[in-house]
Amino acid sequence: MTDAEKTPREWPTRRDYIRGAGIIAGGSLLAGCSSNSATDSTATESTETTTPTEINSYTVTMEPVGDVTFQTVPERWLPYGGAYADMGVALGQADGLTGIGGADRYYTYIYDELPGVSVDQETIDANPEVRTKEEFYELDSDVHLYDPQMLVNWFDWSQSDVDEIAENVAPFVGNLIFRRSDEWHNYRYYTLYQAFEKVAEVFQEQARYEAFKQLHDEYIADLQSQLPPTEERPNVLLTFEGTDEPESFSPYRLNDNGTSKKQWRDLGVTDALAGTDIENLSTTNRGEYDYETLLSVDPDVILVRGHERKSATEFRETVLQFMQDHTVGSQLTAVQNGRVYRGGYLRQGPIHNFFLTERAAQQLYPDIFGDVTSDTELFDRQQIANIVTGDFE
Repeated sequence: MTDAEKTPREWPTRRDYIRGAGIIAGGSLLAGCSSNSATDSTATESTETTTPTEINSYTVTMEPVGDVTFQTVPERWLPYGGAYADMGVALGQADGLTGIGGADRYYTYIYDELPGVSVDQETIDANPEVRTKEEFYELDSDVHLYDPQMLVNWFDWSQSDVDEIAENVAPFVGNLIFRRSDEWHNYRYYTLYQAFEKVAEVFQEQARYEAFKQLHDEYIADLQSQLPPTEERPNVLLTFEGTDEPESFSPYRLNDNGTSKKQWRDLGVTDALAGTDIENLSTTNRGEYDYETLLSVDPDVILVRGHERKSATEFRETVLQFMQDHTVGSQLTAVQNGRVYRGGYLRQGPIHNFFLTERAAQQLYPDIFGDVTSDTELFDRQQIANIVTGDFE
């Protein structure tokens, strides 16, 4: 993207015009387009009763789109995946959710543990895979929390398709952050909280963001203060295999620095694949390895993704049990010690991260933080709920 292409853009939505210009005749109103000569009698007659208090515009800057200027705070919003959906919920915006790009990996059951926090499952079920231009037009959101280059590289959009939706419906603000191994992603990445801060700017919810960040920083610092010395920490292999009877595995590298591995980095573990030539799963790398390769690495702990609809007990009774019965898999140290666990969400937001970090601490250091199948809690659910619902100072 050239400097010329990154000039600030203003994105007034259809709703902005309705708020700012009174009642405008039906066919003349398109999102992103406005006539300076809107002087018809209907608009003039309604000006005194419908013109709202003037709101200062504001600009949010996030790659790859760059600067996006909003005339009003978005109300209706559309995220691609669980990370950005969770950010919006954390910022008190659940009521404005219009759908999602990938509902299969948005895990909302954790909200059941937070008093007063929920999302409308019917809305998600009605629009679970919003990936076509027609769906964007139909939902008519005020902002799209998507990385538009993901649409180009994963779903065969053209740049003109992206520009069309941005101009005619609403802007894109988002960056693919869960991994850092895709060759097409040749622009800046963001950490979880850097991206969260950008979304807070979109919704003008900086106070909620700051409350979350303070609570998060205190939480992580407390856990880290209790960790054993580095030499006593386990090495970990993170992988993906969504079946109950795994025969091969797709690799994830902990040194990838994507947000989906945040909890493992925060808890100070080492990557069991360090020193090997095995690369992180990506758009172009779909390689797998078998039990023999796994045995040559023989990690202390194995984390398997693709099982987040199972409880810890259900996972052990299916995936772990199969590995214990497998001729080669049963030779793995992690299998023999029962240290094979669910690997966490691929796309996690700030609320998710509190829960996933708690789970990870108990998977890795049960002697310190309690067993992962126990009822031990490492953070106060009510504190999270209070921030989401606005009951905080």
